[in-house]
Amino acid sequence: MAPGAPVGLRVGDATIPIDASRLTSADLEGLRARGSELSTQINSAIRRRDDLLRKMDRADASAREGMQPQLAVLNSRIAELEQAIALNGELRAAAALNGTTQEAAVRYGPFSSGQLTAISIVGTVTVLMPLALALSRLLLARARNPKPAPVVLESAARLERMEQAIDAVAEEVERISEGQRYVTQLMASRERVEIGRGETS
Repeated sequence: MAPGAPVGLRVGDATIPIDASRLTSADLEGLRARGSELSTQINSAIRRRDDLLRKMDRADASAREGMQPQLAVLNSRIAELEQAIALNGELRAAAALNGTTQEAAVRYGPFSSGQLTAISIVGTVTVLMPLALALSRLLLARARNPKPAPVVLESAARLERMEQAIDAVAEEVERISEGQRYVTQLMASRERVEIGRGETS
């Protein structure tokens, strides 16, 4: 097909001309999707026709006559789908040969797609990446200094209480010792006084 060749959408006996040079990239994407759908439909119709032909081979003459209209409908449907596939291919080929497809301007609110992409990249680099780095550092710090198990914490608390009790007992023993020394000194001084009195008498 030469560039600029007219392409028409055939509807029955009439042909509607289509200017392939005005097709946008979104139109071409729609043509690709339509081609895929048409291929699925024609494959399904061909499978149904093949199944019907196998049934007709096994059926008797009267049953075959009843299946003939169904076969005719399937053949007609396959022919229509083949025409639609051919037209779809012509439109895609004409648009590719013309090379004048217009890019549809995609906008997301006040921003174009390129601006939105740039904003997303800048936001990711300036906001999300530092957050991810800080989170990874926090996780690494936790991994290096694991939290002790509850049993270890309970044992440490019990040891601390025992240490406090031992300190309290040591203080009491020290007080008792001081009292004992004081009483001993007092009794020794009394004995010396009594001995002095006995010598003078």
